[in-house]
Amino acid sequence: MGLFDKLAGWLGLKKKEVHVLCLGLDNSGKTTIINKLKPSNAQTQDIVPTIGFSIEKFKTSSLSFTVFDMSGQGKYRDLWEHYYKEGQAIIFVIDSSDKLRMVVAKEELDTLLNHPDIKHRRLPILFFANKMDLRDAVSSVKVSQLLSLENIKDKPWHICASDAIKGEGLQEGVDWLQGISYVILL
Repeated sequence: MGLFDKLAGWLGLKKKEVHVLCLGLDNSGKTTIINKLKPSNAQTQDIVPTIGFSIEKFKTSSLSFTVFDMSGQGKYRDLWEHYYKEGQAIIFVIDSSDKLRMVVAKEELDTLLNHPDIKHRRLPILFFANKMDLRDAVSSVKVSQLLSLENIKDKPWHICASDAIKGEGLQEGVDWLQGISYVILL
């Protein structure tokens, strides 16, 4: 047990639960990312598109995450807002190889950030610029520019390049989310 874990125990923060909304367009890799974050014995071999939403849980050394994996299909995006009040953090997944739909991802992000249940809250947002393994993928810096992330001034945010299938970049993102969630929960 590390010093951080001991300190968390003393402060009564051991295994605090954080409700995380996992959002993004369909086929961006949300379910694959969440699946990869689960313990290997709990991972699913066949990933299918999420219809509506699913709830998954995983733990880090000091936090227990309940993740609401929301479908990114156009007809289901209106359902996202019903879960905003319960959310304590957001994971927003972008298909970095889908340049044509980057504009749609930005529109959805802008709608999210301007929603009354999100706008005035200091929710941390973790962005995964996913599918970095694909030939047409743009860098996480370029994704950040295309989504105008530099304009997000009132919420802590972080972007990670990721390859959900191999699990690359995911731990960096979870480490950041764990650290920032810890600070906010204090």
